[in-house]
Amino acid sequence: MTFPKSDVVWMNGKLVPWDDATIHVGSHVIHYGSSVFEGIRCYATPMGPAVFRLDAHNERLFGSAKIYRMDVPYSETELRQAILDTVAANKQDACYIRPVIYRGYEQLGVNPFPCPVDVFIMTWDWGRYLGEDALEAGVDACVSTWNRIAPNTMPSMAKSSANYANAQLVKMEAVVSGYAEGIALDVEGHVSEGSAQNVFLVKKDTLITPPLVSSVLPGITRDTALELGRKLGLSVREERVPREALYLADEVFFTGTAAEITPVRSIDKITIGSGKRGPVTERLQKAFFDVIECRVPDEHGWLTFVREAGAATAGAARSTSAG
Repeated sequence: MTFPKSDVVWMNGKLVPWDDATIHVGSHVIHYGSSVFEGIRCYATPMGPAVFRLDAHNERLFGSAKIYRMDVPYSETELRQAILDTVAANKQDACYIRPVIYRGYEQLGVNPFPCPVDVFIMTWDWGRYLGEDALEAGVDACVSTWNRIAPNTMPSMAKSSANYANAQLVKMEAVVSGYAEGIALDVEGHVSEGSAQNVFLVKKDTLITPPLVSSVLPGITRDTALELGRKLGLSVREERVPREALYLADEVFFTGTAAEITPVRSIDKITIGSGKRGPVTERLQKAFFDVIECRVPDEHGWLTFVREAGAATAGAARSTSAG
């Protein structure tokens, strides 16, 4: 399958043609994985394209950069506008957005400080991450033999590309074994997260998800599901989860920007609940998409409408130029 190209990529303050958006092979990021990034969705709505929880994603992006001592050459306000400008320039009603802050080309060696901090923003068309029917039918998962990173080895609260070397191992093991996704445990044997998703359990109208101390990325959709669960009157808990609790749950689902809210129908070939999307997962999905599709008021301010933000191709260079 050919990667769906867009027209332009934002690179260090300029919109450049997709095929010209390249970096040098000597860039620090290629050799040492020194980058942080975000995955953000822009949805087509009756009121035009809208970016979901842009400010929360932007805040986490800059937090990840801070953890890795990266001095970003743009403000949060500038990058926020750059994201909107890039969506507008690509004339997309719906897309996936990938801003990346990375160490560029200067010299090689583990010490990253001599290398410049560069930024690019890609947008592209991306459908259902785990399959078109996954939101209703659910997916089959397995518990991975690969653990998530241990505390105080690499920061799991940073969305760093380096962390996804671990995630790739989890994903590949699942795929070659015939599963859609893998679930990793933390170093103490408690449930952590999927390769690129947070994990939720439902037990008797109680919503449970592993805490951040279980080497969990503080997911934006995770936070959304917690907030929506409270609004629906569910009991919501963040607590350590033993592996076997997955099998005994009434429902299990993944959350993530790409995965959205995807039910899990089996784990390790053990049927979860009824083996299909459960009622709580369905209620959360409905509440989630009601906001995105503008069927209910956006009382949390989760949607940023591209046209209302004044994003325009001509404004990209003016608003976010490097010079």
